[in-house]
Amino acid sequence: MVHSTRFLRLMLSLLLAVAAGCRSTPPKEPGPFRDPDFAEVIQLDPRIHTDIRYATANNFTGHPLYPEPKAFLQRPAAEALVRVNRNLLALGYGLLIYDAYRPWSVTQALWDAASPHERTIGFVADPKTGSKHNRGCAVDVGLYELRTGKEVAMPSGYDEFSERAHPDYTGGPPETRRMRDLLRRAMETQGFSVDPNEWWHFNHKDWRAYRVLDTSFAELAR
Repeated sequence: MVHSTRFLRLMLSLLLAVAAGCRSTPPKEPGPFRDPDFAEVIQLDPRIHTDIRYATANNFTGHPLYPEPKAFLQRPAAEALVRVNRNLLALGYGLLIYDAYRPWSVTQALWDAASPHERTIGFVADPKTGSKHNRGCAVDVGLYELRTGKEVAMPSGYDEFSERAHPDYTGGPPETRRMRDLLRRAMETQGFSVDPNEWWHFNHKDWRAYRVLDTSFAELAR
């Protein structure tokens, strides 16, 4: 029932966007901003794994929102992520990307699909201001184990709307908190900061230098 309601909201959002045409656009922001310079992360380091949830039905909406499973970031953020992965490999782990650059129109669709409570607690970005994902400077990541290739367990699942998702949550198995904190330390050493609501969400220090974008994956791949 929850997924059916979200699906109806998503479809309504998409229909409204089509009806609005060019009026449904990202927020206007005063510059100056750097010109976009996107890199596909796994082209820089194929040892970084991906599980792009919004290209599948395995996300909180229950429906795919991306046409293909791609992970793009502005180049400084992508290169910093490669350095994070290099450091983690020496410890027996690798990065697993759940989401990276997100077109603004997808942020609008997520907002429309979310409940009032989910909006209030800050687990979805308000499209009026946009998301750091829309700037290409935010990335959602977990860890995988080099020896087995398996995803490392954390205190909560990805995109879980609960207290367990907070990066400072003190409950749950100690080993899951240890892995979460290992990930956080590795990201912070390369200029990323964790979101206060989500252990998996990290913002690159240069995010203010880029504007909110609604560029499609197909355009970025050209």
